[in-house]
Amino acid sequence: MTEAYVALLRGVNVGGNNKLPMKSLSALCEAQGCTAVQTYIQSGNVVFRASAKVVAAFPAKLKAQIKKEFGFETTVIVRTASELRAVTENNPYAAEHLHVLFLAAEPNLTDVVKLNPPCEGDEAFSLRGKEIFLYLPHGVGRSKMASYSFDKVLRTVGSTRNWRTVEKLLAMTQAA
Repeated sequence: MTEAYVALLRGVNVGGNNKLPMKSLSALCEAQGCTAVQTYIQSGNVVFRASAKVVAAFPAKLKAQIKKEFGFETTVIVRTASELRAVTENNPYAAEHLHVLFLAAEPNLTDVVKLNPPCEGDEAFSLRGKEIFLYLPHGVGRSKMASYSFDKVLRTVGSTRNWRTVEKLLAMTQAA
């Protein structure tokens, strides 16, 4: 039985670097046994259906194929449609000016207590499981918190999406 999933690739097609055509990304996903593959915008968002067995090996295999065929390394973070729905339902902030940092692994509590991002004014963050909600009312470009190294402190990797993208990806999983 297949389920709908979202893959979030870190640092793809950002600032002219790590170029990966979405058509090629779709083909790589299909070659691994994914079906109903759809990409959203050019920054490495993929919605697909697959079995649990395919998904178990999917991040490592896709990462290796991208390295082999396109010459750069990326992080591949996968969430089920249910997990993405839970992200939207557990949002602690207003949807406007909201971003979500999707972590590859749930952080260790000893690392979580070390978090100390620079919050200016009414900026805020909330860690919930494998997601960090970032409320940035003055925009990402003006925020020091947006450039804070959550990855380094939490000893995992993550990929950030704005709230509009999160909602769009959820809608795509429901149609997949």
